[in-house]
Amino acid sequence: MPADGTPGDVLTGVGRAVVVVAAGSGTRLAQGRPKAFVPVAGRSILERSLESLFASATPTQVVVVVPAALVTESEALVASVAGHAADYASVVAGGASRQASVAAGLAVLAPDVATVLVHDCARPFTPTAQFDLVAGTVVATGGGVVPGLPVSDTIKRVSSDGSVVETVDRAELVAMQTPQGFPRHELDAAYAAAVAEHTDDAALFQAAGHDVVVVPGDPIAFKITTPWDLARAETIAAEAGRADSGREPADAVDPRLLGAGTALRTGLGVDVHAFDDASELHLGLLHFEGQPGLAGHSDGDAVAHAVVDALLSAAGLGDIGSSFGTDDPRFAGASGEVFLSATLEMLTRAGVYVVNVAVQVIGNRPRLAARRTEMEARLMEVVGAPVSVSATTTDGLGFTGRGEGVTAIATALVTEVGRPRPTE
Repeated sequence: MPADGTPGDVLTGVGRAVVVVAAGSGTRLAQGRPKAFVPVAGRSILERSLESLFASATPTQVVVVVPAALVTESEALVASVAGHAADYASVVAGGASRQASVAAGLAVLAPDVATVLVHDCARPFTPTAQFDLVAGTVVATGGGVVPGLPVSDTIKRVSSDGSVVETVDRAELVAMQTPQGFPRHELDAAYAAAVAEHTDDAALFQAAGHDVVVVPGDPIAFKITTPWDLARAETIAAEAGRADSGREPADAVDPRLLGAGTALRTGLGVDVHAFDDASELHLGLLHFEGQPGLAGHSDGDAVAHAVVDALLSAAGLGDIGSSFGTDDPRFAGASGEVFLSATLEMLTRAGVYVVNVAVQVIGNRPRLAARRTEMEARLMEVVGAPVSVSATTTDGLGFTGRGEGVTAIATALVTEVGRPRPTE
């Protein structure tokens, strides 16, 4: 790692860089030192944030911006994480504001860097794939790119005295994450021209007249801001550490997988519901206002029910009927989230963790294209693992083709902690 914070000769031809912002004080976290250096299950937030960066297959210049008093300490820490890639990494002192800190990082980028990502160190579990997706989209579009998650909570606009003014349409809202990506020269120019402080780099870039697009974020890339967030991060890291124990480093996986080095099992779930004009439509944990609902003992959420069946099948725990029978009054009218949450508790007690889930919805309606990403995010929020959703029709054949109802088919992949994979 160059001692002066400038790139070395090894960086000639490296087209991508990430500026990791780690200069904040972490006042709200209240841990007595800057947030980046607060430990999470024995390793600092900064170390955990850098690990996924150095796991990328694309050579990347990494510039870490830290408080001036911690530059020397940080250089040793960054070098230990980077290992053989230490020449790709450098540390610089931050400024009085986040914007000034990013500018300090931009100032030491190698000449050949064409794409810059700016990442908040306080998101230590951001997957490598999210860095690659943002960078690839910058190259493809030539504009700014931000990862985001649809807002699932109802949002109210309030006055200064706390009175509710209106309900905001959450379909138009997205919660921003990092890394945020930009073409390097346009970002440099935007920073040089900035006369006001902005809440994130995308806002600064857009204020300079450039376009910004949103790509899907990931719930695991949450930001550690409060002690509650830190406790959540401790739990995730501790579970990942227990699952990783005894495995070779090459088997290390995303902390969401929580045991992908152990036995893998798959499950299949299918759920079918007819339309019911007298009820409201709930599907994939979303409410489709003004559309006919689905008949059933509960809210008729065929997607959630199919996922439940797939998870129970994969875990060897029966099916939705045996666990949540229609004769049980506790589940009359219950939402799909109730069934999913109860199922995940059953899996946890059995030592089973979810790796991923895929769902296909078959039917003429509702049209899912506009809300597919929102549905995936909502399901991932509850399941705690990647969930993909797709939709298709039957070209007019069968009851779904006649518009009489919806079918959902789900597959799930889970791990069994403590049970090794069968040998070949």
